[in-house]
Amino acid sequence: MQALLKLSRAVDWLNTQIGKYVIWLILASTIISGVNAAVRKAFNIGSNAFLEVQWYLFAASFLIAAGYTLLNGEHVKIDVVSSKLSKRAQIWIDVIGFTFFLTPVCLAILWYGIPFFLKGFHSGEISGNAGGLVRWPVYAMIPLGFTLLLLQGWSELIKRLAFLQGLIEDPTAKKVEKSAEEELAEAIQRLAESKNKAV
Repeated sequence: MQALLKLSRAVDWLNTQIGKYVIWLILASTIISGVNAAVRKAFNIGSNAFLEVQWYLFAASFLIAAGYTLLNGEHVKIDVVSSKLSKRAQIWIDVIGFTFFLTPVCLAILWYGIPFFLKGFHSGEISGNAGGLVRWPVYAMIPLGFTLLLLQGWSELIKRLAFLQGLIEDPTAKKVEKSAEEELAEAIQRLAESKNKAV
């Protein structure tokens, strides 16, 4: 189990690093969308390539960050029944879910998604829209995203099994972190305090 926990920590680290940078794809998509809209209104010029780039970036951000989202427990869950159960029962529900639902779904999507990507890559498939882009980069996000999600699912499964064995603390407990606003407020307060001391 210690070796599996080490693997779990490596997967958690990988998805954390990816999650920190993937968020910039949303910003890039937003900027491209804004510039495209402004140019279209101001100069009556449009580009399907810009529209497709923003779709590609938006799709990539959701698919690649799926594992990071699972790591942070941010996927939608219906806890109407499980919230009334004991912590061990909730953990067992997660174990069953990761084993019999998440894993088979990810494997099925990879089974069909990898050949789909390879076909688009080898054929050099291009969007049917005028000025459209090649499709394989966005197709690549399917196997990449679901591989990261599958790995994170296995990491979460390992942590829950370790918890049931009493080896680690509750992996579902939310780590309370300060929001960006709270950190900014504290930084401003420290700055004001240091100025008052200087005076």
